[in-house]
Amino acid sequence: QVQLQESGPDLVKPSQTLSLTCAVSGASITATYNYWSWLRQPPGKELEWMGAIDYDGATDYSPSLKGRTAISRDTSKNQFSLQLRSVTPEDTAVYFCAMGKRITTLQASTGITHSYEQTNWGQGTQVTVSS
Repeated sequence: QVQLQESGPDLVKPSQTLSLTCAVSGASITATYNYWSWLRQPPGKELEWMGAIDYDGATDYSPSLKGRTAISRDTSKNQFSLQLRSVTPEDTAVYFCAMGKRITTLQASTGITHSYEQTNWGQGTQVTVSS
């Protein structure tokens, strides 16, 4: 049974860096074709995919957050982490880590695009950005 558990501070001050870790059990983060994502849901808004790291350590980020987001991993601990820089109160949300598969689509208009289908979720952790 795959289990994911988020951990990190629940309060971050504006302009600081939000750091969260996801501990994984029941699956290896280096297992082929598993993708490990971070998602968030601000109050009253839809779930937003932030980025992912794959079994080889390659990363993929949402264009809207690219430049502020970094996802890394520690294979010795079987965990992966999120850093979100220069946070504002708009980054207040419930943050989730998840395991899933990548779906690759080829369209004439957009070329190759990737999306991620999550199969296992952490319970989520509330992070508030406030001074």
